[in-house]
Amino acid sequence: MQITVTTTARNQMIDITEAVEQKLREAGINDGLCLVFVPHTTAGVTINENADPDVRTDILAALARMVPKDPAYLHREGNSDAHVKSSLTGVSATLAVERGRLVLGTWQSVFFCEFDGPRTRTVQVRIL
Repeated sequence: MQITVTTTARNQMIDITEAVEQKLREAGINDGLCLVFVPHTTAGVTINENADPDVRTDILAALARMVPKDPAYLHREGNSDAHVKSSLTGVSATLAVERGRLVLGTWQSVFFCEFDGPRTRTVQVRIL
């Protein structure tokens, strides 16, 4: 199963929790494991707080400080920072599924992380 995500900024975190749970409903899955995988080298996926949008802003700002967009990188495409950020966040998350819903903490959501946008991306969802 696949989710399409359209980003509007170079660096962005988009809540995809509902889209993943929609795939669970479509598949009729009540219990098991859900693998969320981003097949892109300049994007990622993470689980974090969704109650305060400033958390997303802070995460992206921290990543920008740790891995600046710097022309001194050797990669010719000019997006080496995006590759590093993807490696730092990771490209997959495995979540428990109970009663057709992802098992997440009260404030948690699943976020698609864009580091080289804007683009149209895909997210793979597999149910085990």
